[in-house]
Amino acid sequence: MARQVFKVTINGEVREIEAEASLPLIYVLRNELGLTGTRYGCGLEQCGSCMVLIDGEPAYACNRAMDSVAGRAVSTVEALGTEADPHPLQQAFMDEQAGQCGYCLSGILISAKALLDRNPDPSRGDIVAALDGHLCRCGSHGRVIRAVGRASAALRGEATS
Repeated sequence: MARQVFKVTINGEVREIEAEASLPLIYVLRNELGLTGTRYGCGLEQCGSCMVLIDGEPAYACNRAMDSVAGRAVSTVEALGTEADPHPLQQAFMDEQAGQCGYCLSGILISAKALLDRNPDPSRGDIVAALDGHLCRCGSHGRVIRAVGRASAALRGEATS
């Protein structure tokens, strides 16, 4: 197949990316741009490890073809925060010790961010529903749910403990 140039905004920066139209977005993010926070899990859109935001909505990157993201905004976990200035979600996950192996966390953080962007005060049920498509084999689900609730409170300016 012929390579094409796609203009995509990635983590706030407009990029021109040369790739085959059918190349999955995850390969461009990881191999071309060095954004390795997006993980390859099952490759079947069933585990959530590859989750990114496309125009603010959670989307699987493992099967998302490059031609489907042309002209759109893609955000990866690298856009959340830094080690020196973590996003409230990242801080809450650290405070709750919500990750064990961490493989699934980038996708979970992305889906949690999308939830909190559209619903700043989610119920436990809202959080569970938003994260339902993520597989975590470590069994830290309770801590993950608490962390999203904690981040929600922090983003609303409430004290967290």
